Amino acid sequence: MARTDRIEPESEVVARLGTTALALPEAYEEDAWTGVRWRIRTTTFAQVMVAQPGFESSFRDITGIADLTTVLTFRATGDELLALTHSDLPFYKPPWSPTVIGMMIDEATDWAEVADLVTESYRASAPQKLVRLLDEAAGQASPALIIRGEAPAEGPGRGT
Repeated sequence: MARTDRIEPESEVVARLGTTALALPEAYEEDAWTGVRWRIRTTTFAQVMVAQPGFESSFRDITGIADLTTVLTFRATGDELLALTHSDLPFYKPPWSPTVIGMMIDEATDWAEVADLVTESYRASAPQKLVRLLDEAAGQASPALIIRGEAPAEGPGRGT
């Protein structure tokens, strides 16, 4: 039987995910066994791939969807993990890790939600020192926000 080559995710999807992932402290992108993954040190916090016939896929096994489907996997914790584990599509729960969630990426994808999920996955995976850097950066308003009167609310550590 002839070997089937893997189909890679669309470059636009990889670029959108990379914009979020690579903005995080010390995150880097690399080719994975299939698709592309983003890592912090040696831990993968997001990976995008195409589930396709001819290759094992927890996505296809769980959902029964045999069509080519772009899939993002990421880490979740606490209430978010619980909620996403019990959600319907586009989310699903791969069996190979207790903290990994999968998500279909298609024309209906909410990219703001994806950015939040990837960022929270990074938080669950990164050393606390880097999470603190991320928190400090989030607490600083950009000049554009201040000019528009949209600076972060005052609170502990924010000038009060």
